[in-house]
Amino acid sequence: MAHPAWTGEDASAASHAKGRACHADDVFIWFQGRVALLRSGQVDALDLDDVAEALREVGLEQSDKLESAIEVSLAHVPKWGHGPEKRSLSWSRTIAEQRMRINTQLHRNSGLESRIVEAVADRYRLGQLQAARTMKRSLETLPAECPYNGDAIVNRPFEFEADR
Repeated sequence: MAHPAWTGEDASAASHAKGRACHADDVFIWFQGRVALLRSGQVDALDLDDVAEALREVGLEQSDKLESAIEVSLAHVPKWGHGPEKRSLSWSRTIAEQRMRINTQLHRNSGLESRIVEAVADRYRLGQLQAARTMKRSLETLPAECPYNGDAIVNRPFEFEADR
């Protein structure tokens, strides 16, 4: 079904503006213009290298959303394990929220499953730095390598006593 805001005239205008607008200026408008061109069959009006690059970037954005949720989790999981006296409902809720974000990304983009191990390795150092700062501890007091695998980050119990 065509987007109600886009008509054949929009596709024609988009094709004339092909070289003038960069997708970095307004991603939404740029994508809507390319969609209109595709739907109207004006494939020759597209800069296919530009479209391919934009699609690659969209894929990277999906991966980054997953990695970002993993990073926030990795900032809270060490706090949970190394500061039991400071555990809070807020920490428990943050971990639960990030797990929901991780699971949403994996549900929407099942191809990201293969990125979890790498994402944990990539984002552990950032999460570790955040945890050390928040806990006011030396970075050396936390494990140098991530002690959690993707499954532990997504499934390990982190219930706060008040949640039970």
